[in-house]
Amino acid sequence: MENHNDRRKFIKNVGIGAAAIGTAGLAGVLNSCKGQKQEEQVKKEEPKAQVIEWKMVTTWPPHFPMLGESADKIAEWVNEMSGGRLKITVYAGGELVPALGAFDAVSEGTVEMGHSASYYWSGKCPAAQFFAAVPFGFNAQSINAWIYSGGGMELWEKLYAPFNMKPFLAGNTGVQMGGWFNKEINSMADFNGLKMRIPGLGGKILAKAGGNSVLMAGGEIYTNLERGVIDAAEWVGPFHDLKLGFHKAAKYYYYPGWHELGTAFELMVNLKAWNSLPDDLKAILNAATYKSNIWMLSEFEAKNNAALRELIDVHKVQLKEFPEPVIKELKKLSKEVLDEQAATDPAFKEVYESFLAFQKNIYGWNKMSEEPYQKLKYI
Repeated sequence: MENHNDRRKFIKNVGIGAAAIGTAGLAGVLNSCKGQKQEEQVKKEEPKAQVIEWKMVTTWPPHFPMLGESADKIAEWVNEMSGGRLKITVYAGGELVPALGAFDAVSEGTVEMGHSASYYWSGKCPAAQFFAAVPFGFNAQSINAWIYSGGGMELWEKLYAPFNMKPFLAGNTGVQMGGWFNKEINSMADFNGLKMRIPGLGGKILAKAGGNSVLMAGGEIYTNLERGVIDAAEWVGPFHDLKLGFHKAAKYYYYPGWHELGTAFELMVNLKAWNSLPDDLKAILNAATYKSNIWMLSEFEAKNNAALRELIDVHKVQLKEFPEPVIKELKKLSKEVLDEQAATDPAFKEVYESFLAFQKNIYGWNKMSEEPYQKLKYI
């Protein structure tokens, strides 16, 4: 009897314990579901990330191949990488500000960004020309090395800081052509009185040779060349020159592009706008400029030769090389121009000295690397 009662008591206690455990488990599940729903509710109620909207002005025609495209792609890449948190609207030259008004627009904070080439600002900041192209200076590979790894970027940032801007490398054309001419260049005398569209230091050297430098945006070159407003013009290289139809307005196509051996392009960012960005968006914008820099150079290198063959084979363009005596004299005049500017402009001198030191360093290596490479027979 006692054993029977003990067994009944044990079964009863087990039942109560099991019920208690079941209730506790159910309560746990219910509480877990309730907590999950509350967590989901909190997630749903989290505020959306703030969307920052910027404007970028350029000196290029709308969506112009490679140059204008670079600006478009930077905006696209930044939008993708930021998950839409930084949206950039791109305006071609003349759409929001004049084509050559980008520097002032960014400096004054009218817009947050500008895409251009720094030699256009020689009148405002002469030393800026080193960060685009210097006659008989760097090719694309060397200017990248100087700016990214040789102290050039620090000097560029110092130069632009008084203008309330932060610069970035945003592309490169590679070696350019010498330009389109409506008369042959057989000696230095042929530069006397020559009116040529050529910006920056190249224009100053032309003036020293007796010619007249004319500065104008790319979209104006063809009409002025065709109408005889100018006698010659340099722009970029075969791909773009073909697109703009310069072969219809000039007889002779000269090389090499002694004035621009690897022209760099810039993204200017208003310093106040830049400082307002969170660190991750700064990193994203910086990454987009690196990507644009290699993308643009790759496009030029891949497409220039096919365009050159079309100009020669289809359009019968007369391709000509500058005579060696002309190149030697232009090189001499180039040094004179640079030395004269450095003697009167401390900022120019500082950048020039850095440029020359790095040029000496990298050319020592190029003699063992690039020059022998050019002499090798291709497979």
